[in-house]
Amino acid sequence: MPLDPAAKAMMENMKAAGMPELDSLPPVQLREATAKMFAATRGAPQAIAKVEDRTIPGPAGKIPVRVYTPAGKTPMPVLVFFHGGGFVIGDLESHDAACRALANQAGCVVVAIDYRLAPEHKFPAAVDDCYAAVKYVSEHATEFGADPKRLAVGGDSSGGNLSAVVSILARDQHGPQVAFQLLVYPATDMACNTYSHRTFTDYFLTDKSIRYFLGHYLRDEADKSDPAASPALAADHHGLPPALIITAEFDPLRDEGEAYGEKLRAAGVKAKVSRYDGMIHGFFTMGNVLPQGNQAIAEAASALKSALAK
Repeated sequence: MPLDPAAKAMMENMKAAGMPELDSLPPVQLREATAKMFAATRGAPQAIAKVEDRTIPGPAGKIPVRVYTPAGKTPMPVLVFFHGGGFVIGDLESHDAACRALANQAGCVVVAIDYRLAPEHKFPAAVDDCYAAVKYVSEHATEFGADPKRLAVGGDSSGGNLSAVVSILARDQHGPQVAFQLLVYPATDMACNTYSHRTFTDYFLTDKSIRYFLGHYLRDEADKSDPAASPALAADHHGLPPALIITAEFDPLRDEGEAYGEKLRAAGVKAKVSRYDGMIHGFFTMGNVLPQGNQAIAEAASALKSALAK
């Protein structure tokens, strides 16, 4: 179907307001510019019973996390959430509204992870932080009012990549047990050689900006073929957690996300791929201007609630 009119209008408004191209600024300045964009598009955050900022131990020092606890009886299921942003931008604030909505609608604790960003911290720093965070949340679940037997991982874009990678690591390193993976337009193959990469070159996230992010994140060309960067290249996808993969029609990452769903299904993993027609990359956290973002959060929350039920 054609590009959604609201998505088209949003991109035109961003351009008119002087929003820079994602690959046009050094990382520090890009973080400042995109923080304003995140704030304008995410909408008002929902009220929630409890929000707590704290730190947990990590491989290179303390990792900031934000814990969202909805009303209800504990222990609750728990989602460890990794924000998107090309491994370079994004933080606890950029995805605050999405995490609140997921926690409220899924009836689960959400622990959002402020993992180390590139280029200050190259691959695999983000992977190391995220896997350490999942292990910590599992081992200290009672401190979070959570049930370690009902633990999911999830995230959007680079956060979807990290969720897929952590799920593989948890399987291969014998824990913790991950019950579900929520992969929102995940990057799964750093080769960036798909039809959608070649075709959707002017829809907010572009192939050029993706290569900008990867240039900051990866240490060298060889990292692209490391399954910890490209989970689609893992030797085996058997035994991984069930997954919901959300994609956007006009997203360069669309095809690799949907192909990853096929890989999971071929390996006997229950995986649903849900494409949002007319949508662009980033819509999941843009519910203030793109209603489909709120629909996708509702779908994600429903899948989490079902997968993590007792």
